[in-house]
Amino acid sequence: MENFLRFKGIISIVGILLAIFLAVKSWESFQELRLPRFDRPSISITGEGKVFAKPDIAQIQFATSVDRTSVAEAQERATELINRVIGVLREKGVEEKDIKTTSYSINPRYDYSDGRQILRGYNVTQNLEVKVRDLTKVGEILAAAAGAGVNQIGGLSFTTEDPQRLQQEARDKAIEDAKRKADELASKVGVRLGKVVGFFESGGFPPPIPLYGKGGDMGIAERAPEIPVGENEIVVNVTITYQLK
Repeated sequence: MENFLRFKGIISIVGILLAIFLAVKSWESFQELRLPRFDRPSISITGEGKVFAKPDIAQIQFATSVDRTSVAEAQERATELINRVIGVLREKGVEEKDIKTTSYSINPRYDYSDGRQILRGYNVTQNLEVKVRDLTKVGEILAAAAGAGVNQIGGLSFTTEDPQRLQQEARDKAIEDAKRKADELASKVGVRLGKVVGFFESGGFPPPIPLYGKGGDMGIAERAPEIPVGENEIVVNVTITYQLK
């Protein structure tokens, strides 16, 4: 009986040790899957590609914001203003497909007195995103929209109809730049480049230009502002990692 118990204890210890061994090996295998390892030395090279393009589309964010004592009054006035703005945009040649509502909100407005919250009224805000394809009319459209009742203007940006093509062109230049630098460096240090084992890309189109103003009786003047278009600079940076032979 004593020998049987001793044998059973040995078996239990062996089982525990085996379980620990398998757990450690599983963790090592998991780490190998998570962390890429290069069996050979590697080198990373960064390249830059630039493309300059004249924009052919302007994108503008317009909004009408109205405060009234009741929801119905606020909605009625907001609808009147936004309809007037849309009418003016169409008169200026903006197509219906290029006028889009991006948000519509109704919010209560409160005053605070002696620690109490008092309902003052309601605010109705409608936001429009407008594309202008005739860039010579951008300033004229800004002034006309402000005069029609727009009281918030922001996010003016100039872009192109086919940005993906320009992005690809800049990417191709960046890759060629990285390859050239890699070949030069490999030649100077006396090594040979192997296969590509890593690639990273960043950059692209510049962010929209912030433009803020208020229409109606305050803010943007009635005379159309001059809006220089200039050129967009599309910059793409890539990092390529090569194994060394």
